[in-house]
Amino acid sequence: MTLRIDIGGLPSERLRFAASPLAELTAMLHVLAEPGHHPHLAGWAGDVWAGLRPELAERLREAEFLWRSSQADFLLPARPRPTLAEELDDVDRIDDEAYATAALVTTCGSNRLPAAAPSPLTDATARERALDLAQARGARQEAFAERLLADPAAVRARVRDTLEQCAEAFFDTAWAEVAVRLASDLRLKNDLLRRQGLEAALASVSGAMTLAPGGDCLVVDKLQDKATAARGTGVTFIPSVYGSPHLVVVHAPGWQPVVQYPVVAEPGPAEPVSLETVTLRLEALAHPVRLRLLRTLARGPHTTGELAHAWELSPPEVSRHLAALRRAGLLTRRRQGRYVRHTLDVPGLTALGTDLLAAVLR
Repeated sequence: MTLRIDIGGLPSERLRFAASPLAELTAMLHVLAEPGHHPHLAGWAGDVWAGLRPELAERLREAEFLWRSSQADFLLPARPRPTLAEELDDVDRIDDEAYATAALVTTCGSNRLPAAAPSPLTDATARERALDLAQARGARQEAFAERLLADPAAVRARVRDTLEQCAEAFFDTAWAEVAVRLASDLRLKNDLLRRQGLEAALASVSGAMTLAPGGDCLVVDKLQDKATAARGTGVTFIPSVYGSPHLVVVHAPGWQPVVQYPVVAEPGPAEPVSLETVTLRLEALAHPVRLRLLRTLARGPHTTGELAHAWELSPPEVSRHLAALRRAGLLTRRRQGRYVRHTLDVPGLTALGTDLLAAVLR
């Protein structure tokens, strides 16, 4: 499953790397709403919650669906500005219909309100559908959606005021601490883009993002099969310290593609395991015979004949199952004279849970 961004014919200057205060604040708000996704930031999240005024804490809870499971597109600016205030001014310039449609995302990224559908601000049927979707996500989200559709100007002003209060409460301090890291990462990415081209820059962003053969499409390993186009607009890449491990992509119709990628303190694996590989491994492990073979291999290397004898199977049948396990990257083999011994890849099997979680969170 992939998200594809068509960049065919796009001038190189339309591919830009820039830091965004608003996008980083959004990442922080997501950490506060979902600390389980970010165990390395759990202490920070606990300290922030403990220090918030009760009124601001309640405001964050009432609007958290804007950044909890998926970020509203207007919170990831395609044209980052130096300050949070400037970026909030840009959000204020978005018309009510675009703002409301982006705010009414009620599931994790895929089931959005149709772009061509009537506006819930003016169409009664569309309004009822939006409220039904919001209701299914909880009473707080339903109440927020009702207020937004009844008086978008008031809700927009309240959201901005909430974000400005966050700046005073915790963001300004945190931003000052991460700004140097973001600037350093941007220097690296822009240097790679200038000297070695987009493919090298993408490789440094994430192993989950590649350039398709021909160079006319960005391919992102995500849980949805989607496509969008950057022709005539561009693609903005925004580094984030608080966004790790997520790779967030704005791809909805009408919005310029934006990629928010994690900047981690400690470098991880050069290539994250793809969702396709994780799926292949889960499918390989779903067969009971393969689990029996792995149980034996966990005790040490075995030949095909030894495995067949141990489990009273035919050698050809064992060979087929071993081939499936090798394709999934769970086995290695080594020839010793006349014999080929198969060995369980213990680190690969151990990491399966972590790889699955990383692929899902990505």
